[in-house]
Amino acid sequence: MTIRRMKSAAKGDSIEKRPDEVNTRQEPGHWEMDLVVSCRGGHKCLLVLTERVTRMEVIRLIRDKSAASVVRALDTMERKWGARFPQVFQSITMDNGSEFADYIGIERSVYKRCESKRTRTYYCHPYCSSERGSNEKQNQMIRRKFPKGTNFDKVTQKDVEAVESWLNRYPRKILGWYSSADMFRALIEAV
Repeated sequence: MTIRRMKSAAKGDSIEKRPDEVNTRQEPGHWEMDLVVSCRGGHKCLLVLTERVTRMEVIRLIRDKSAASVVRALDTMERKWGARFPQVFQSITMDNGSEFADYIGIERSVYKRCESKRTRTYYCHPYCSSERGSNEKQNQMIRRKFPKGTNFDKVTQKDVEAVESWLNRYPRKILGWYSSADMFRALIEAV
């Protein structure tokens, strides 16, 4: 008989505390986050963020499946986006994996003078990947280009950028046959 251990409860806010405008996809700027892992023996992973309204995809190749690598990638993204980061990335919903355990590091800003958080985090219920449905669907599309068994140690940043671009230019029925890039561009111009 196999005993299945329950993942420990997240130390951050539960998805139950997430505001209704996030749940109903009325307000852009709320993201879902996950990792797409390498084959056995590979260390690098893809950090994947999906915006809930526009389905915009941000993919970062990270060193390993550690909480420090996730925080480091978000720090780099915040430096790139600058002062607009808190408006564009208002909240991030993720699973309870150990790679997302450092919710304080995920929420805190890299700018020391900044008193407020860079984002809010929410954790899904254990074993409920459907609570990040858009992200899971995007991960399936990523696997079209990087099938299971891919060693991300051998994948270049340029390869990752090509897949990100393909996903964001893909016309989607749910968006009235616009691409995520088109919808996200309109969102950014409004910020």
